Amino acid sequence: MWGKKEAHCDLADPADASLGDCWDHAAVEVESKFALVVVVGKRTLESVRKQIGELAQRTDHRLPRLITSDEYAPYRRALLEVYGVAKPRRRRGRCGRHPKAVLTPPQDLVYATVHKHRRKGRVVGTSIERIYGSAEQLDRALAASSVSSKVNIAFVERYNGTDRHLNSRKGRKVYRFSKDLGLHEAMTHYAQAIYNFCRPNRALRQRQADQRWKPRSPAMAQGLTDHIWSVGELACRQAAPP
Repeated sequence: MWGKKEAHCDLADPADASLGDCWDHAAVEVESKFALVVVVGKRTLESVRKQIGELAQRTDHRLPRLITSDEYAPYRRALLEVYGVAKPRRRRGRCGRHPKAVLTPPQDLVYATVHKHRRKGRVVGTSIERIYGSAEQLDRALAASSVSSKVNIAFVERYNGTDRHLNSRKGRKVYRFSKDLGLHEAMTHYAQAIYNFCRPNRALRQRQADQRWKPRSPAMAQGLTDHIWSVGELACRQAAPP
């Protein structure tokens, strides 16, 4: 959250419209644990659109083998808007305009959601819903995965937990929150870079010929670098062309 707590915001006051809760919309590649996209903003359709749009841009619009998320409804619409195929509709009769084409999910899009069932604030169970793709496609995607045999969102939740550890602005149930949205967003992306390049991930380590373990970061698993960066190296690296 930033500016003030959500409970203290006045919905009738335009000045409070952008204050209160602020969410991270993260997309993580599960096999390398690499955080591809983190969009900071209100939990709205616009934020989800930006998240899915950046995901498609950074992966050259290649469809992931499987996309999973929680049951938040805007993901369905955003995935259709970004990856959907326009299907023309036939006109009824001979007069009038042709009806607007409708977006349909591409044949290779496989998307499933996880719904958590809670009782007295505790998760007591989960249920899976297949949104796009056939049951056979979902089974094939899970069989091809080297890290999971069932639909889950554990990997992005693990990233969120690590991010809260790296960024004290996001501590839960404490009197601590951001007062400036720009600094909050900058710190979020800084923590994302630290996670990707500067921290070894225990799940990614590899055993060498001498039986020693080689630590690896998500960026190493993605083939973006051959070593774990220091924070100084990250800070001195040019992030984008001038």
